[in-house]
Amino acid sequence: MLIAGIDEAGRGPLAGPVYAAAVILDPARRIRGLRDSKVLTAEQRENLALEIRAYAIAWAVASADVTEIDTLNILQATLLAMRRAVEALKVLPIEALVDGNQCPRLACPVYAIVKGDRDVASISAASILAKTTRDALLIELDVVYPEYGFAHNKGYGTPEHLAALGRHGPCAIHRRTFAPVAQMTLPF
Repeated sequence: MLIAGIDEAGRGPLAGPVYAAAVILDPARRIRGLRDSKVLTAEQRENLALEIRAYAIAWAVASADVTEIDTLNILQATLLAMRRAVEALKVLPIEALVDGNQCPRLACPVYAIVKGDRDVASISAASILAKTTRDALLIELDVVYPEYGFAHNKGYGTPEHLAALGRHGPCAIHRRTFAPVAQMTLPF
C-alpha cells in the first residue's frame, strides 16, 4: 500500500527555511532504528537518511523559504512545504499520514497523527530526511553568515544566537516576523 509519511523540521528557529519530507517506505525492505529525529544523534540520523534514500519506494524533501514564512505565517508555510514534498514524490500515495494535528491539502486523503514521528515508521523516516536536509543547509549558511553560529544552533534562539542578533542585527535568512527578530528589526 502506497502510504506516505510526512513530517517537518524547522518550525521553531529564528532563521532559515522550514523543511518537510514525504516518504513511502517499502514493507519488503525494513529499515531498523527509525525514530523521531529529535531522539537520534546526528550520526544516527545521517546513517538512517542514507538507508531511507536507498530503500524507500519514494521520498522527497521540499521547503518554504523565509519570505514565505514571513508572508504566510509558519503554520501555512509548513503546510505548503509538506504539500510540495508530496507533490515531488516520484510515486503518488493513495493516503498520507502527517505528524501533528494539522494536515496539508493534498490530492489524496491525509490524516494527522499526534506523535506520529514516534509511532509511525514512515513519519519517522520523513522526520529524519527533513531534519538532516535542513541541518546541512544551516551548516552551509554558517559559512556565509559565520557571526550567527548557524552550524551549531541551526537557527534556534540560543543565548549565543540572540547575542549575535543583538550585536549584528538580522541577516537575510532571519524570519522577520518572529518576535526576537522583529524586536531587533526596523519596520519593513
